[in-house]
Amino acid sequence: MTAHGGFHWNELMTWDAKKAKDFYKKTLGWSFEDMPMGEGTTYTLIKSNGEMVGGMMQMQKGPMFDGMPEHWLAYIAVDDVDKRLKRLTAAGGKILREPADVPGVGRIAIVADAAGAAQGWMVPAPQSM
Repeated sequence: MTAHGGFHWNELMTWDAKKAKDFYKKTLGWSFEDMPMGEGTTYTLIKSNGEMVGGMMQMQKGPMFDGMPEHWLAYIAVDDVDKRLKRLTAAGGKILREPADVPGVGRIAIVADAAGAAQGWMVPAPQSM
């Protein structure tokens, strides 16, 4: 399990998952495993030499992603998301997406630091990476 404060997961948010898979397969030799998430969405696990190293999600048109460029989002492991969010806001950070439990993954919030840099904070589920 990733210790508090360590980088735990990296996720590519893309408008064209097929193009991204092709690029990373050709350049880094990555392989991919798609997991249907319901409602026509798919989450892709990224593997390097057979080991999970990150994830990928194709953004969908709509208010959640309108105007958002393709980007990588890093997730940092924390000991308690809810308690840490109080410290985040007190230090000038912002909560971009309230904490939510993701079965088998952990409790996750999307935040921005005082300068606006976005990141995920999460309490990883015991079996996740």
